[in-house]
Amino acid sequence: MPIFSSLKHSIFLRIYAGLLLVCLFVALFAQLLVDTINKERVQAYRENVATGALYLVSSGLQQQSSETQREYWLNDISQLFGNSFSIQPEEKIDFKASELKRLEENKTVVRYVAQEAYADIFHPIEGEDNVITVRISKVTEQQVRAIAVLLLNDLSYYKDLSSKRQRLSEISKQFAFPLSIENIVDLELDDDQLRRLDRDEVVMLFRDSTRSDDSSIKIIAPSELENMAVVIGPVSLFKWFPFNLIISVVLISMFLISLGVYALIFPLERKLQLIQSGVNEVGDGNLDTRVQVVGQDEIARLAATFNAMTEHIKRLIESQRELTRAVSHELRTPVARIRFAVDMLADTDDQESREMQRDYIDQDIEALNGLIDEILTYAKLEEGSPKLDLEPVSLKDLVDQIVRETNALGKPIEVVGISPSAKVTAVADRRYLHRVVQNLAGNALRYAESKIIISAGVRKGEAYVSVEDDGHGIPEEDRDKVFVPFARLDDSRTRASGGYGLGLSIVSRIAFWFNGKMSVDESPKLGGARFTMRWPIKPLAQTISADQLTQEKSARKIIETED
Repeated sequence: MPIFSSLKHSIFLRIYAGLLLVCLFVALFAQLLVDTINKERVQAYRENVATGALYLVSSGLQQQSSETQREYWLNDISQLFGNSFSIQPEEKIDFKASELKRLEENKTVVRYVAQEAYADIFHPIEGEDNVITVRISKVTEQQVRAIAVLLLNDLSYYKDLSSKRQRLSEISKQFAFPLSIENIVDLELDDDQLRRLDRDEVVMLFRDSTRSDDSSIKIIAPSELENMAVVIGPVSLFKWFPFNLIISVVLISMFLISLGVYALIFPLERKLQLIQSGVNEVGDGNLDTRVQVVGQDEIARLAATFNAMTEHIKRLIESQRELTRAVSHELRTPVARIRFAVDMLADTDDQESREMQRDYIDQDIEALNGLIDEILTYAKLEEGSPKLDLEPVSLKDLVDQIVRETNALGKPIEVVGISPSAKVTAVADRRYLHRVVQNLAGNALRYAESKIIISAGVRKGEAYVSVEDDGHGIPEEDRDKVFVPFARLDDSRTRASGGYGLGLSIVSRIAFWFNGKMSVDESPKLGGARFTMRWPIKPLAQTISADQLTQEKSARKIIETED
């Protein structure tokens, strides 16, 4: 499952999968584009090839003087082509606008039906509202030879070479391939082909191209002029993938792939630019900068780490400022007392007075040692680099130990321990967990009037330790302040009661590194304050690095925002 999750959020996998989808889309688009273009090309090819042949049929039909001759002509043409030709009124056929335009330009209209593989061909009769129509299922050699016969028939009305060539020049406007009259000697025909021309047969020459040139056919028909032949073509065969079409499709595909790659890379580039902008802002000293990157990939996690790092740096700087101000304030009083005691020692010779001043100095030095120890402990936890030696801890042994140590202080306060069975354990760093309960018990001991209760246990997958007293309690609006270093509340909980305001801050930081939380409320049994720390009973890791928890929490926030 972790492997699948990491792959799911992998930038490489997203780009790779996206590139595959882009290539698949481009391939489908290229196929559709080629099919569409070829559909138009083949339609134009059919119409261009058919126009010349149907023009000859229409021209021959117009030369017939009577309806009977026209019918005979159509019958002869039908036998010649092997297909049935007919004449129909234009108004009885539902032509499209584009087809009507072609008819007005004296061009052929081809309707190809792919499902049944046939084509209906229409050509206008000049000067009439009728069209010649024929249905062709396939192109045969008979039809090709029929075109040559029709062309010879048309040229038969012109007797000399010059008039025939002039007529060919006029007819060529209706053909998509060249028409000419050439000397048979110049055609480079073999003996068999020459003999066939002598027998007044039509000769077809096929050229199969294996290079860039198109494959084509050339039709040679014998003329009534001696040693002359009518040459039709070369007629290029339809080429499905011409070089210019392939180049065009490749260029379009490359352009689309480039757009797809840009679309895949741009969001990542934008995220990196946001992070770079955030780094520049932090470099200029703006520690309130936060990078808003939505997602679950490596860059989003990098942004979360950056935000956590910036928050941690800001918190450290603020903490150092608070510590500097608070320490300077806390040191001022004991140092002033020590200086006063030293002056008193210098000004008195009374042995009893000197010993009393020495005791005062010892007490103040001990107070300074306690303050320094608290500051060092808090700074170590605040800088984010404690090494937690996680192990199963017996909560019963812990509670019994704290009760025993608290009673040993000799305070006139009843200390009650409520501990679970010896089998109940929670994974924690025993040294830091002991410090938490010890600080909470010491804090309760200062403010309790007659009784404190120390308890621990496991509930719903979480371990907890709780210390409550019967003192004045903490107002609800001040409960968040008790975990702030050197915080002062009302007169019921000032430093006149002892302490430096760091004990609960240390507890709060330990709870943070346990991935737990501290809370304070009113004790339901004693009526005073109740402090409780909860943390998961399963360990996070053997060693928790500097900002690992902060990073994980930031990442979770980003994911929740996206969801």
